[in-house]
Amino acid sequence: MKFPIGIGLFFFVLNCSNVELVDYWKNPDIDIYSPKKVLLIGLTSNSEVRQQFEDQLQQEYEARGVSAQTSFTYFKSSFTTEKKTEEELNALEDTLIQDGFDTILFAKLIGSEDKIEYKKNYDGFDSKDKKFKEDFLKYQDAFYNPDYYNEYTIYHTETSLYCICPTHPRELIWKGYFDISDPESINETVHDYARLVILILEEQQLISPDMEEYFHEDGAIQ
Repeated sequence: MKFPIGIGLFFFVLNCSNVELVDYWKNPDIDIYSPKKVLLIGLTSNSEVRQQFEDQLQQEYEARGVSAQTSFTYFKSSFTTEKKTEEELNALEDTLIQDGFDTILFAKLIGSEDKIEYKKNYDGFDSKDKKFKEDFLKYQDAFYNPDYYNEYTIYHTETSLYCICPTHPRELIWKGYFDISDPESINETVHDYARLVILILEEQQLISPDMEEYFHEDGAIQ
């Protein structure tokens, strides 16, 4: 299902040029969700990226009055280096419930693909030109111009929100698919990805907004 994006979120996507929400699914039985304690899991072999991503999400949740803990601090180091069975993960959920958690946010990389983007702007040429010389002049950069095309990589990621509430079914609440295009700065990309996830969850009423972020002391919207 494609998302009905809000105005504020739209501008954020424009500014965040290399991170984009491409699709999502929301549980039709859930209109509003208010987590109390969230475990944040970034599944990646890059421990630095994982910690930065989880720390950023933790700050965002706690700014909204929601208790959150990173998997980096909750799990033992062996958790991410050893394969888990279904029984072990069931036991983990039981332990999380005992520790007061009601929600898991789980993000992971699910694929990547190499892309080639060709030059799109040809100044001085009409798209309806039909003569050979005009067609040749338009595309001759392919012979000698290294800027004629740009090679880059798109990373496909998935972020899911799960309810592990003790009084409700353990179920998927929301899942979003994101594309990250050729990130140049890991720090900026991780920050933007985490921020975009939070803004979308706000848009979907799956987390309370951080009111201090939107209002000045005099009550004016920032």
